[in-house]
Amino acid sequence: MNAANAGASERPLIGPARGDSLHIMSFNLRYASLHEPNSWTTRRPIMAELLRREQPTVIGTQEGLFAQLKDIERDLPPQYDWIGVGRAGGSRDEFTAVFFDSSRVDPLEFDHFWLSATPTVAGSKSWGNKVIRMVTWVRFTDRVTGKQFVVVNTHFDHESETSRLRSAELVRDRVGAIAPGLPVVLTGDFNAAPAAPTHDILTSGAGLTDSWLATAERRTPLYATFHGYRPLVPNGSRIDWILIRGVRVLLAAAINTFQRGGRLPSDHLPVQALIRL
Repeated sequence: MNAANAGASERPLIGPARGDSLHIMSFNLRYASLHEPNSWTTRRPIMAELLRREQPTVIGTQEGLFAQLKDIERDLPPQYDWIGVGRAGGSRDEFTAVFFDSSRVDPLEFDHFWLSATPTVAGSKSWGNKVIRMVTWVRFTDRVTGKQFVVVNTHFDHESETSRLRSAELVRDRVGAIAPGLPVVLTGDFNAAPAAPTHDILTSGAGLTDSWLATAERRTPLYATFHGYRPLVPNGSRIDWILIRGVRVLLAAAINTFQRGGRLPSDHLPVQALIRL
């Protein structure tokens, strides 16, 4: 890691939401591997410090395994809860779990669907992806304002462009059915840069806005959000996004480079947005 990124600020980039604002994070956690030097045992305390420092209202996560998600639940303040299912069904395989601050938002409804030609079939895949891909969504009420909004969280395929395109089309169509007339926050690892057709399908096609591009304030420089534990890349490929619809004000966005002792909590950087419904 270069010197410009070697230190971690002692202040959060966004921190706990205040007033009527909501703090959203999207974070590919990197599944809990035993392999050093980046095992889950090594990364967990760094992850815990980052999340306790930032305390997002809602966190859309990708790649978490069941035991790993339970660790994160224990490491977060006690008011946090989460919703998710393993992509192979039950507690099996990776999750697209949604964590949330239950003192601030109340889940009213949730469900899951799979990114395939048979989206209601758990563990299904059909568009050239070798790995199962899925979506978790939750409809919340904001306890402060009384307003409802829907969080949709996903992880698109890393190999098949066809799968990413079909997945974007399915998410576009499902968002309209899940959240008619409600604000929407779409979080995820999309495995594509914003110049890709996937981005256009979700923005132009579904009426979503890319929070990083539209924000009034960027609290960090742009970095490639996947780094693979190599030196961070300024102005690199941003494959993790927070897309929004029906949000009244987008206050700030950030790409978080927090680390301790030269170690990062994941092979992705979390992305963050501060919004007002």
